[in-house]
Amino acid sequence: MAAASKTSLDEVRKQIDVIDAELLRLVGERAGLAKDVAAAKAAEAEQGGGDAGKFGLRPGREAALLRRLLAERHGASAALVVRIWRELIGDSLATQGPFRLSVYGGRDPGRTVELARLRFGAAPPLAQVARPEDAVAAAKTPGGVAVFSLASDTPWWGRLLAEPKLRVFAALPCLTAWGPMGALAAAEIEVEPTGADCTFWVTDAPGTAAAVEDAMSRDGAAATLLAEAGGLKLFKLAGYYQADDARLARAPGRLSGVIGAAPAPLDV
Repeated sequence: MAAASKTSLDEVRKQIDVIDAELLRLVGERAGLAKDVAAAKAAEAEQGGGDAGKFGLRPGREAALLRRLLAERHGASAALVVRIWRELIGDSLATQGPFRLSVYGGRDPGRTVELARLRFGAAPPLAQVARPEDAVAAAKTPGGVAVFSLASDTPWWGRLLAEPKLRVFAALPCLTAWGPMGALAAAEIEVEPTGADCTFWVTDAPGTAAAVEDAMSRDGAAATLLAEAGGLKLFKLAGYYQADDARLARAPGRLSGVIGAAPAPLDV
């Protein structure tokens, strides 16, 4: 009986070895395709056409991919699927061109760095910065991504109102099982709706956050306070909002605006 159990375990381990070898082959093949993309972009750059020179980050495409994979994961945990593909995507982006992270950690720098790595993988170089304006400046360079902690005494979200090209595109973590929203990422990229999104809106409205949320609710907008400092409140709005949405024009506050939108965290 013991011998039969040992043989069975050995067979299982052999199957795992075969699968590992095939996984490695496929990962290598995928990495090779990323190099092909980089070469194609370089060729287009010489001709001055296509997506030459554009940052390869595509948060909408990534969200669609992960949603599809999670729906077809065949027993693998959601965390495993997301971690593997976040690493693959991050490595691919780093292969295609400049890609670097600048992290403003606020009151919880360790957690913010962890969230940045969970979202973007180990491939892009990461620098911690002491001031949000340093992260903003870094995000305005080719391939730059700024990660801002929501645990902040500095209202960095107000700075983004003056940076029309710099858009929040990701809420961290991207999987609800990894904890509550703790940071946002921004870059100079176009942000598009994905069908399940949240919008980030800033206002200097006086009074309590509850009063603002109530006013927004009466106008058909679901708002949740994310952070408040220096007289500026940062809210998450359920859904994708254009900057010129009439509901936001009627919302409380004299200084206000949308600073970006992101796919809603994956909830499985």
